[in-house]
Amino acid sequence: MIRKKRFHLNMDTREAMAGYLFVAPLMLGLIILTLIPVLGSLLLSFTDWNFVAGLGGIKFAGVDNFIRLFHDDAFMKSLLNNLLFIITVPVTIIVALLLAILIDKQVFLKDLFKVIYFLPYISSVVAIAMVWQVMFHPSLGPVNQFLMSLGWNNPPKWLADIHYALPSLMLIQVWIQLGYNIIIFIAGLQSIPKDLYEAADIDGANVWRKFRNITVPCISPTTFFLLVTGVIGSFKIFDLIQVLTQGGPANSTTVIVYKLYDTAFNQLKTGYASSMALVLFLICLIITALQMLAQKKWVNY
Repeated sequence: MIRKKRFHLNMDTREAMAGYLFVAPLMLGLIILTLIPVLGSLLLSFTDWNFVAGLGGIKFAGVDNFIRLFHDDAFMKSLLNNLLFIITVPVTIIVALLLAILIDKQVFLKDLFKVIYFLPYISSVVAIAMVWQVMFHPSLGPVNQFLMSLGWNNPPKWLADIHYALPSLMLIQVWIQLGYNIIIFIAGLQSIPKDLYEAADIDGANVWRKFRNITVPCISPTTFFLLVTGVIGSFKIFDLIQVLTQGGPANSTTVIVYKLYDTAFNQLKTGYASSMALVLFLICLIITALQMLAQKKWVNY
């Protein structure tokens, strides 16, 4: 009996070691490529340093970077732009849900439509940005050509206009993310038991009541997932801005990540940029925590 117990113990140990070996490459990459840089950025946020000067050029600055940060008009403008960019998340979710319901129940060749809507999400952001840059060309772009054909003599300059540049980027972002949200929503809709709709039909419920009392509650976990990931993703927007506007015109499209990049690699203020990264992390953490608390009131598992 003692030998059998030892054998089982050894087998458990071997299985545990095998499991650790399988996850070791991922954990090693996570520690080296994510955890250590995050901790390094946290420490650098309290210094006055640029990476060109080398490690010997690090000077402790205390909380001066953070005091300066909240007196920096350009940074506050980028923070405001990021908060405005969050609007793309609920807009994308609402439009995607409506399209997902139509594709799932009312459309033939469903797989074809899924592919069509999903293509922008898997396409190169640079290629998409160049296409939209042509579309929004102030004088020769198809959008303004169409508006002028309708009698609008002075249509907006879109990406070159201080008032329309950010809304234009938000529109492009909605278009890119729409396909991903549709696919996730369709998966959620197909998991809803058909018996619920049949019972509602017997009770005489109309389309709106079935949508409000069955569809929305049943896909609330899916909606919550897309909401959390979408909000975090909206704070990470960079590639569209880098290709299309470079933060202009007049900082109207500058967001925190682009401001961080410009400060670190163009102005060579690594410590100051690290303080921006820490503030961005705290903002995302707080918003996600608030969402996790709020989901108890409207998410049904």
